[in-house]
Amino acid sequence: MEEWLKKAVFYEIYPQSFRDSNGDGIGDFNGIIEKLDYVKELGCTAIWMNPCYDSPFHDAGYDVRDYKKPAERYGTMEDLKRLFAEVHKREMHILLDLVPGHTSEEHPWFAASSRDADNPYAGRYIWTDHWLGRAEGFPYIAGEYPRDGAYVLNFFKCQPALNYGFLTPGESWQKGIDHPDCLATRDAMVDVMCFWLEMGCDGFRVDMADSLVKNDDREKNGTCEVWRDMLGRVRARYPKAVFVSEWNRPESAILKAGFQMDFYLDWTGNGYNLLMRDYDDTGRDDSFFRKDSGRSVLDFMEEYLPRYEAVKETGMYCLITGNHDTVRAAYNLDERERKLAFAFLFTLPGAPFLYYGDEIGMRYRSLPTKEGGYTRTGSRTPMQWDHSANCGFSVADASLLYLPTDPAPDAPTVENQQARGDSLYHMVKELLRLRRQEEAFAVQDNLKLLWAQKDRRAFAYGRGDLVMLCNPSGRAEEIGIEIPARCETLFAVGGGHPGQKGYLLEAQSYVILRKPGL
Repeated sequence: MEEWLKKAVFYEIYPQSFRDSNGDGIGDFNGIIEKLDYVKELGCTAIWMNPCYDSPFHDAGYDVRDYKKPAERYGTMEDLKRLFAEVHKREMHILLDLVPGHTSEEHPWFAASSRDADNPYAGRYIWTDHWLGRAEGFPYIAGEYPRDGAYVLNFFKCQPALNYGFLTPGESWQKGIDHPDCLATRDAMVDVMCFWLEMGCDGFRVDMADSLVKNDDREKNGTCEVWRDMLGRVRARYPKAVFVSEWNRPESAILKAGFQMDFYLDWTGNGYNLLMRDYDDTGRDDSFFRKDSGRSVLDFMEEYLPRYEAVKETGMYCLITGNHDTVRAAYNLDERERKLAFAFLFTLPGAPFLYYGDEIGMRYRSLPTKEGGYTRTGSRTPMQWDHSANCGFSVADASLLYLPTDPAPDAPTVENQQARGDSLYHMVKELLRLRRQEEAFAVQDNLKLLWAQKDRRAFAYGRGDLVMLCNPSGRAEEIGIEIPARCETLFAVGGGHPGQKGYLLEAQSYVILRKPGL
């Protein structure tokens, strides 16, 4: 694992919504460059930038038309290379978003593959012998191109699946993962990764990393084999390249496929949802960090800890405040609740990912779909820098903006959050400073759950010489562990003190203590 990852904190930037430097209403590379000092001063050490490649933008850039060409709306190749250089000048790192499972239907590879003629790209995508319904459970599209048959989809209709093969081919149109056509797809993706690493990026966040091999088994052994091959070849040339997978199964992604990091995500009905986005069948939110929740942290830990234990010596299981696919945390939690949630996320092992604007409490907005966003659109609105026109995102007329900014008089902005000493922004900044400073946070295998009970809301956990105590409930609770009187308080939201049988935490409090003598 690269040394810098041990203390890394990533900042996710949705490029079209971060900062518009040229007044066309859409964010761009130069706008990101303008705000790099903000990202660094906040305490983030690395950036994950969502897709920036040439695209028709039917899925916000996740429908790639040319893997080796920046989208014109963001700037030129020289602008992008300058972004890489400016990031590195600040001793930061940057990951691009790799989309290996599919392309746009406008990609030249697909144009060639869809012709009714044999050519080098005929097997680059998965074409069935069927043309009605679904083929072996795979959605597909027929009747739009000269080629007989239909093409299998990987996500939207505009995103044909690249052909990495089938683990167990069952029909004539299904090829094994070692078929020459499937190996050629691997070669093409290795070429794409090496191209951008040569341009100056530091690695990739990999979209839908577990989607490559079809008819794969539960453990995704076929997809793991494909990734081991591709990542191995890339690292042979660029040994410092870093990869984080959108997979949510670290035992596969890290131990078998070869990624350094895997995301703990919220789209598979798992424990992560319980923390900030937990709805029951009636629509009631019972998220753990809501002060009126009835949940115990064990509802999360019982799923998280075994996965963490499985990979703690090999890689990182990474948590997020949110991302471009999730409802923003401010939709479910008030500011105090978010402070406790973020304190928890930022003090667990792994490299945390902070979604742009979450540090100032940007709100989720109910908006019409944009570029395939659907309900996700409301989490992709422009970054709110100040209370000038368009919240400082752009000087363009409001009608030209990629998405509208928050019109509320009390819209959270960097400006008003920085001006308020007790704001979420300042708490995040202080916590990230502490994370960089304390060596215990750089160690990946030192997490211990010290105290938690099914019928209690408060809990405690340790990292080396540090003890973290959290009480998300609306009333004081005592944690049943002895805390030495001479402990040093390093960080606190709310507070606490030694009680009759342990440590008494005030309502909605989070405290980090350093044990004496270590």
